[in-house]
This record gives sequence, C-alpha cells and structure tokens, in this order.
Amino acid sequence: MNTTQRGFTLALIALGILLVGFFGMRAFHAYKRIHEGGYSPGKPPPAMESDVELIRDWMTIPYIAQMYGVPPRMLFEALEIPEKGNRDKSLQELNLEYFPDAPGSVLEKVKAVVSAGQPPVPPAPPSAPAP
Repeated sequence: MNTTQRGFTLALIALGILLVGFFGMRAFHAYKRIHEGGYSPGKPPPAMESDVELIRDWMTIPYIAQMYGVPPRMLFEALEIPEKGNRDKSLQELNLEYFPDAPGSVLEKVKAVVSAGQPPVPPAPPSAPAP
C-alpha cells in the first residue's frame, strides 16, 4: 500500500467518524427532546386544557402543570409539600402521604390552584344581528 492509498484510506475513515458523530448527536438530541416532552421548533405547542374537572388523582403535579400551563412550583407551594422526591407521585399518593386524614384534599387544592392560575377566558365576540 503506497502513501497515497494510505492517506486516502485515513481520510475516508476520518470522514466516516465525523458523519457517525454528527448523526449520532442529532439522534441523541431528538431522543432527549422526545423523552422530555419537548416539541420541535416548527410544531405548535399543544393546546392547554382549561376544564379543571378533568384533573384526576392518578395524575402527577408535573403532568397537570404541563396540561394546564401552571408552574409546578406553584402547586407544590399551595400544597405546602417539598417538590424534591414528590414529582413522580400521583395526587392520590401525595394525599395518602401528607394528608391521610383528609381524603381528596390534594385533588381539590390542586383544582382550586389551577383554576385560579389560569388566564381569564376572553369574552365571546358579539354575534351579528339576524336579518
């Protein structure tokens, strides 16, 4: 193998390593964005929910915060419980752990805080008079 062939082979290997690194990083960032629930720049954000009666005790605080557009910290502060160690617990689990004598109190407090933290609903536009 002469030096020209050796140089060409090394250049192809280097190019292959660069391509693998480039596409590997793209795949990693896509996985990370999907795993964290992020959205692509060109995609519109999901519609926010507004009906607090749809909140259930199996939901977690971060899930509710994302669905209703309320900061999770505000919910933890309203419940007066630490955020650390409680992000993955359902409202029912939080109720059993922190308020065992008051069933359903966490669910009701979260509904009240979410309802108060939502922006006001804009008034409906006036309808045109019937001819």
